[in-house]
Amino acid sequence: MRNIAIVSAAIITFLMVGCNDKPESEMGHNENSSTSEKMKNNGDAHVEEGEHNEEEEGEEGVVILTMQQAETIGLETKTLEERNLGNNIKVTGMLELFPQDQANISPFVGGNVSSIKVVPGDNVRKGQVLAYIEHPDIIAMQQEYQEKNDELVFLKQDFERKQTLYDKGVSSGKEFQMAQSQYRSTTSSVNGLRSQLRLLGINPDKVAEGQIYSAVPITTPISGYVDEVMISLGDYVAQQSKMFSISDNSKIYVNFKVYEKDIKQIKKGQQIHFSTASRPDELLKATVRSVGKTFNTDPKALEVLADIENKDKDLLPGMYVEGRIVQGEKMVLAVPEDAIVKNGEKTFIFVQDNDKKEENKLRFNMVPVNIGISDLGYVEISLPSGISKDITIVTKGAYILSSEMIKSELGDDD
Repeated sequence: MRNIAIVSAAIITFLMVGCNDKPESEMGHNENSSTSEKMKNNGDAHVEEGEHNEEEEGEEGVVILTMQQAETIGLETKTLEERNLGNNIKVTGMLELFPQDQANISPFVGGNVSSIKVVPGDNVRKGQVLAYIEHPDIIAMQQEYQEKNDELVFLKQDFERKQTLYDKGVSSGKEFQMAQSQYRSTTSSVNGLRSQLRLLGINPDKVAEGQIYSAVPITTPISGYVDEVMISLGDYVAQQSKMFSISDNSKIYVNFKVYEKDIKQIKKGQQIHFSTASRPDELLKATVRSVGKTFNTDPKALEVLADIENKDKDLLPGMYVEGRIVQGEKMVLAVPEDAIVKNGEKTFIFVQDNDKKEENKLRFNMVPVNIGISDLGYVEISLPSGISKDITIVTKGAYILSSEMIKSELGDDD
């Protein structure tokens, strides 16, 4: 508290010095000008000037700052707005992805990484090549397929010939059965190798024509963003070893924790408003998808899953959120909590005065308000009669303005 007081005092001193100090030459010039005007106009102009200064410096509930002073104290303003506030159930949760919207990608066969086509953060589409791996076993598999496929052509002809002879009673049944067995066995081997080549991303028809691929592509089964790349060029990657992690953030959802006493008020299809640490001033909407049937032990709460829209894909898995389940919601005038200044039992806000504009200066009036419900960092307010809703309020730095006003009033009393 002592450190805060010292910092506040330093800022206030800066403001007072910036507002009141004038160069001696300027003061001398003003005195000479006033004397000259007094001599010319029998003192009338001097009286008017004195009255104007007294009004500007001593007006109650008003603070005047230069643009530089406002920037120094980090003053922020915003147009007064209406927000949905109400008595509601407050919940917390985490942004997550369903299992089908995330993928860990591994190779079907071991090999050495010969090329990497993406980096973390890249947007990829389903079927896009992420990397290539190569290994002698991959080449040997293609050679075996070529040999078996060529052998199958001969065995098919031999089988058909012996079947014809057997049907005519010329060939023995044993020869026909052996030819049939060899043909079926080789057909099975060729079909198996053909399927393996397809899994590796190799065209078996091209291989049958004599083409051999030295490397095979590693592709993504879903569209989304590359979260992790766990390989480097030249690495040997064993079968089923994790190479990439991909996630589709467009289908993200919220996993809320709801305590036992509030469960009876949760229903499927209900709306939940929530905000994230990265966007605290923006209320996002979620719709209850399902209500869990099993309580977690720590804390003793039920999981409530809610769907959200993430068109901009700026909401990421793992983000912590604070939300509320709508109960008796209503539109009210609301300001951030930092905009409220308390003085004893009274509460105030600072409103920017746009009617009395001066070059390079900002004028703020202290306006009393009544406060109502608080929700997600905002407070309901009621303005005095005669005050328009179309006003600009101080959202950050209100307490510093209050301290400056008190300091000015104490100075006037001296």
